[in-house]
Amino acid sequence: MKTIPSVACGGSTLALLLREIRAGFWTQIEAEMRAAGHELNFSQYVTLKHLAEGTASVTDLANVAQVNPGAMTRLLDKLEQRGIVARVADPTDRRALRIHLTEAGVAIWQDINHCGQRVRERAMRGMSDADRDTLTRLLAQVRDNLSPSEG
Repeated sequence: MKTIPSVACGGSTLALLLREIRAGFWTQIEAEMRAAGHELNFSQYVTLKHLAEGTASVTDLANVAQVNPGAMTRLLDKLEQRGIVARVADPTDRRALRIHLTEAGVAIWQDINHCGQRVRERAMRGMSDADRDTLTRLLAQVRDNLSPSEG
């Protein structure tokens, strides 16, 4: 007799659940940013989050935001026009550009980071610290299990 996986363990159910969670985060963070007076989308949020850690290349940012480099260039054009990011020549490679937050970008990041914190807190409402740690550890394990092997 053929065994049917339980709904809780079905691979497509897990993938769908993760997709729904991702979509929920995007929607909630965008709504929080709008309510705080920032007209930014989730890709812009992720880009600013990464730049808050330091400079990056267009390729780095495209990978982080999961968009193609052309789309990232257009996204950066919009952020640069608003004075949020700046492009500077890479001191080690004249052909390359490094992107960084401007002072205005740092101020915006500090504000929208609170938006992300509120959404993360809402997502984990009702969970103990131990449950939050377990969830994070298990999701990291799923990610790592699905990542290409090194070596």
